[in-house]
Amino acid sequence: MPALPASGSRPAFSWALAPALLVCLAAPAFFVARVPWLGWALLATGLAASAIVARAPAEADAEVRAGARLDTARLVGARRAPSLLRDLSLIAVGLLIVSAIPLAAELGNLAMLRFAVALGGAVAVPYFVSRFVFGDRAIRFPWRGGSRWSAFQWVWLVAVLVLGWLILPFYFITSGVYLNWPVVDTPELIARLFVGVGAVGIWDELFFVCTVFALLRRHFPDWQANILQSVVFVSFLWELGYRAWGPVLTVPFALLQGFIFLRTRSLAYVVTVHLLFDAIVFLVLVHAHNPGMLDWLFLV
Repeated sequence: MPALPASGSRPAFSWALAPALLVCLAAPAFFVARVPWLGWALLATGLAASAIVARAPAEADAEVRAGARLDTARLVGARRAPSLLRDLSLIAVGLLIVSAIPLAAELGNLAMLRFAVALGGAVAVPYFVSRFVFGDRAIRFPWRGGSRWSAFQWVWLVAVLVLGWLILPFYFITSGVYLNWPVVDTPELIARLFVGVGAVGIWDELFFVCTVFALLRRHFPDWQANILQSVVFVSFLWELGYRAWGPVLTVPFALLQGFIFLRTRSLAYVVTVHLLFDAIVFLVLVHAHNPGMLDWLFLV
């Protein structure tokens, strides 16, 4: 089974949490408040703070090495300790790339190309920098997880469909947030919406879980890393269109996806969960924009 990067034994709270929080708070600055300069300031402050936080133990280690012997194992462990500044810089690069484009849902050729380049770059650039510049394997994409899906996992897939069928039509239609997506009233537009919703759903797991969450787990307990990645995840979904009381749905979803990935170690499974959820989103959007179409399928 391919192992996830372990969070190890981390203190419940540490000074390192402050710069990580600043970097993650850049996401609501970019995608919720839509104040780019505030996002840039938070990223810069967070990275500078991470350098300061990392400097203190490094100076302490230097003093110890100068005044006493350290055994080989300790020296090797120190060399292999992940750099908070490096890992936060990878998250910052991804956020900067995503924030470079408007995230309003559009289905034109240029808009879909823009999404593909920006979102693809937000995953590819941190991955290649981590692997080939920094020489580590912090970012991984463990597709199968090494074991068969359990009965509970199959039941959860069914539950996702049922919960989505019950909740999503009520949310999208009664809140009016379906208007954040373009009208899809032709076969071509419906097909484009299907491709776009599915592609963004897959990207969500590649970036928020396999990149942001994985990097944060190297420095913080799992529960802290999961909360931090959910801040980024939910902020992106807000600008994408999940507004009004959408965070009531997207916050638990983001946390659950991180938790499920930890338990299953399977990107295939979390992607399947997400795509099933997004399949309901797609059908609801088609239904909402085309009165009379799919009325038989939903209660709202």
